[in-house]
Amino acid sequence: MKPRHSDGSAGDADYGIIGPGYARYRRPDPRIAAFIINALANARTILNIGAGAGSYEPSGRTVIAAEPSASMRAQRPSWLPPAIDAVAEKLPFQDNSFDASMATFTVHQWADLEAGLAEMRRVTRGRMVIMTSDPNELARFWLDVYAPEVIAVEANRYPRVETIVDLLGGNTQVLSVPIPLDCIDGFAEAYYGRPERLLEPGARQACSAWSFVDPSAVVRFVDHLGHDLKTCIWDSRFGHLRTQAFFDGSLKLIVGRT
Repeated sequence: MKPRHSDGSAGDADYGIIGPGYARYRRPDPRIAAFIINALANARTILNIGAGAGSYEPSGRTVIAAEPSASMRAQRPSWLPPAIDAVAEKLPFQDNSFDASMATFTVHQWADLEAGLAEMRRVTRGRMVIMTSDPNELARFWLDVYAPEVIAVEANRYPRVETIVDLLGGNTQVLSVPIPLDCIDGFAEAYYGRPERLLEPGARQACSAWSFVDPSAVVRFVDHLGHDLKTCIWDSRFGHLRTQAFFDGSLKLIVGRT
């Protein structure tokens, strides 16, 4: 298992560095949340693994959040209970402790995917709900034209959907989740029709892939996109996305049933 970072982050990204300000950009979008709520069905006790700042934790239920990064735990809003310091690969709970478990935008951060999913199965007696990106579909996004290094990093980090399905076993369903034009959860594809937002350093910092590319690639991206927006080149190629209500990108919801 990989060593943890200074703030406790257990995956490849150091949220002690990139985590500050995360919650300003990464807020739960209600239309995406609806997919998760529906997948959780009538579960009353839920474990949120790799919980981050608490996005997509359903209200009106008993939710236990596990998050190894101190920076992310500190950004949980006051109305949510504090998260415990725990990694996916070693959950401090007995077998079948929860009606359901969930993991959103986190499996690509786990040091050992197989071990983490095995733990998820062990502590869950019902549904296991995972939101992730399909690495095979990331290149649909126009960012591949302007920052192919970022797309390549993400494609390498995100596990194949088929791998997750195989490891979960049992009766598993994969749903495509459409991304709304005004999505308030600032993962990269959320800006498919609002390219100017990705010129903001904070917006990029809230997407961990940018922390893995050389700074020179970031400078090239900002210069290239800034020029093409100013000269309307971006709009001549991708302008239709500014009014496209939803984008069918890489976002997937995987629902396993034990």
